[in-house]
Amino acid sequence: MIIGSGGAGKSTLAREMGLRTGLPVFHLDAVYWKPGWEPTSREEWELKIKEISCGAKWIIDGNYSGTMDIRLTNADTIIFLDYSRWVNMYGIVKRRMMYRKKTRPDMNEGCKERLDWAFIKWVWSFEREKAPQLRKKLQNFPDKEVHHFRNRKELKLWQSGL
Repeated sequence: MIIGSGGAGKSTLAREMGLRTGLPVFHLDAVYWKPGWEPTSREEWELKIKEISCGAKWIIDGNYSGTMDIRLTNADTIIFLDYSRWVNMYGIVKRRMMYRKKTRPDMNEGCKERLDWAFIKWVWSFEREKAPQLRKKLQNFPDKEVHHFRNRKELKLWQSGL
């Protein structure tokens, strides 16, 4: 399970890990958003998350706090990309430029890349508001293998040892 702010590189890491391991990869943005940025209903969403995370092996990237406990319970390994707001802001701007008027590989068709103020504010405040909550939440799962990375260099070093 890979969590962290927008722009941290969760989906990129999930794709890389999927290629290395052969495990199926699920990008929560692609599972949640239907074509044309149509959201999935709450009931259907929870059912999809339970179905995916009850599978024997998987890689799931994304936060979606409403279903996070389901995934945390079913995960054996959690990777938390806990980067600075500046790294994450760079990531969302770079992604916007790379996929301008296109659909990212980790999204459903018809969900062209967009960058709005609400998302920018969410990424900017993640380090201060969401990350401390996630750090605390992860303490409730001592039986899980947790990898907490504070920068990309730490992640790359860990990846080189896999």
